[in-house]
Amino acid sequence: MIGEWVLQFRDQGYLLLEDFFEGETTDLLQDLIQRHFGFDPNHYHNDEFLSKAATEVIPWFPMQEGCAPFKDLTEHPTLNFLTQAILGSAWQSLGCMVMFSKAQSRGQAWHQDCPPDVAEVFNLNRLVYTHDVDPRNGGQVVVVPGSHRRGVLPVGDGHEDLADQIVLAPRKGDLLLLHGHTWHRVTPVADQPRVSTNYRAVPRGVPLDVTDICVYRTMRYQFSTNQVVQERVS
Repeated sequence: MIGEWVLQFRDQGYLLLEDFFEGETTDLLQDLIQRHFGFDPNHYHNDEFLSKAATEVIPWFPMQEGCAPFKDLTEHPTLNFLTQAILGSAWQSLGCMVMFSKAQSRGQAWHQDCPPDVAEVFNLNRLVYTHDVDPRNGGQVVVVPGSHRRGVLPVGDGHEDLADQIVLAPRKGDLLLLHGHTWHRVTPVADQPRVSTNYRAVPRGVPLDVTDICVYRTMRYQFSTNQVVQERVS
C-alpha cells in the first residue's frame, strides 16, 4: 500500500488519503484551533501581500508555543513511514502551521510553495484536516496533477480555472500530501471559517528556509522580509 501511495504522489504531485487520522485526535486539534482564533481574528500579512497575492489566510504556529497535542501528531508512525518513503532517510520537519481562512474571505490564489528552479529542492506539505471542507461553503483545494514537473506556474489571474485542474474537498481525518512545486489554490470561503494544518517537511540537504519565497501568478514573495522580490507580468 505504501508503495502505491508513493508512486501516485511522485506521478501526480499530490496524494489524498481519507480517514488517515482518528476522530478523537482531529476533534482535539479542532477545539484548540477554534479557541485560538475565535471567529474573526485579525489579518497577519500586510496590505501589499493581501492585495497582490489575492490570498487571505492567517497562520498560527502552535508547536512554537509548546502546544503538546500538535507535537504528538509528529510521532504518528504511518505518517512518518510514508514521509520517509517519499523524502528518503534523514528528512527534516519544518514544524507545524495552522492556516485559518475567515468567513467571506478569498481563500488562496494559485501558487507554488517554493520556487521550482531546481527539481530536487522542494518541500512536502502534509495537510491535516480537522473538519470537513464542505463544497457549499467553498475552501476546496484545487490542484493541477503532474504540475510539479512543469516548472514555474504561468503568469495570470490568481483564481481562474485551469483546463486540467481537479477539485478536492477533504474531510475530517483526511491527509493531503502536496509537493511544494505543485500548482494549487484554495477556493473562496463563504459563511463558515476554513482551516487546515500543515506539517511541512523537506528531504535531507534541502535548506530549511526553502518555503521563504512563494511563487504566485503575479509575483514571487519573500515572507521573512514581507517583500515582493519579483513582479510577474505577461
